[in-house]
Amino acid sequence: MTTRNGRTVRDLRRENRTAVLQRLYFDGPMSRFSLGPATGLSSGSVSNVVAELLAEGLVEEAGSVDSAGGRPRILVRVTPASGFMIGVDVGETRVRIELFDLTLTELARAERPLTADSPHPHDRYEVGVIVEHVREGIAELLRAADVPAERLLGVGIGVPGIVARTDEDGAVVHGQTTGWDAVPLERLLREAVDLPESVPYWIDNGAKTLGQAEMWFGAGRGARSAVVVLFGSGVGACVVTDPMGPGRALEWGHLTVSVRGRRCRCGSHGCLEAYAGAEALLDRWREAGGQPPAGADEETALTAMLAAAYPADADRTPDATALAVLEETAEYLGAGFGDLINLFQPERILVGGWAGLQLGDRFLETVKGYTAQYALAYPAARVDIGMGTLGPDAVTVGAAILPLADFFARGGRRAEPEVAEERPAWTSTVRERTAR
Repeated sequence: MTTRNGRTVRDLRRENRTAVLQRLYFDGPMSRFSLGPATGLSSGSVSNVVAELLAEGLVEEAGSVDSAGGRPRILVRVTPASGFMIGVDVGETRVRIELFDLTLTELARAERPLTADSPHPHDRYEVGVIVEHVREGIAELLRAADVPAERLLGVGIGVPGIVARTDEDGAVVHGQTTGWDAVPLERLLREAVDLPESVPYWIDNGAKTLGQAEMWFGAGRGARSAVVVLFGSGVGACVVTDPMGPGRALEWGHLTVSVRGRRCRCGSHGCLEAYAGAEALLDRWREAGGQPPAGADEETALTAMLAAAYPADADRTPDATALAVLEETAEYLGAGFGDLINLFQPERILVGGWAGLQLGDRFLETVKGYTAQYALAYPAARVDIGMGTLGPDAVTVGAAILPLADFFARGGRRAEPEVAEERPAWTSTVRERTAR
């Protein structure tokens, strides 16, 4: 049956299930009585939906609360073991794979370092090696947690670069800074990883998965709009205009901040990433005479730079070279934040990523000062700039949210083949009339 606005009874049931599941997920446990006003559904609709979800094992009873003069009200909550998700972060120094239950409790994790004998950064992202890391990691997690692959709602993967889709290959990654030229990552994973065809892959930009995690569970909660910045070896961002919906990945790091400026990893010149990414920041420190620890990786080298600029010992003189490079970097980032404010006028800007977390609040205060100089006064006065709160694992959590969000959107049901519904009689009679 189709309603006047084009939605079928099946659509309405799915929407009701989605409303109840999401409310229980974020605010539960709750009673059926409380779910009515919280979802806007009638008491009858709530009772029917909760009965279905209980029968399917998606929700469970969780004690009771006293009511005003009546019988105690039974609380219900989402059942943690009713589904599982895998989140993967194809990062700049490692591939991190985590297995979660439906409530995003971590059950197992695996990490694989990304190293290369060659100094060329593209060699670190050899596609075959990364696919093998994901294959081994997924198998390891399922064994460790004793979770059958058939119980997975999906595998979410955050990657560097732009993600497009084709009918033939699914998700295709265009990563100019990593040397990925139209890599059919979804097809390669389907061919290599031992998972049932019924388990979907959700592959998206890493900054976008970070944004999803912060909006659902972190510093973005309660905001109507936000820009979430991923600051690592390079920089990226995600703009969110619907707190519960997917954001939009921005190649913010490749915004030109200096015409004919420093050469960027992408091959262009003057990109923000060529000045403000951790890789570029450390290169500029070396060029200015700084001395990162020999043979240290980027994370260790950045820690050393910050220790030199901001010594823990109050009697020690700060490294003037490190301080000057950080100050210049703060100005470039402030200009970049100003552009984000002028373009999107967000309610919040949040900083995450391993380098952003290392630089921390102290550095961010300097960035804020420059942001005020480069942004238009009216939107700048209405944006809060702060740190993300989910730590270095936020991309992995956000990746796991991708299949979870789809599961909710389908009312807590797994993907099924589309069933063709019989069309109303008028569609054929009117077409016959117009064809005369």
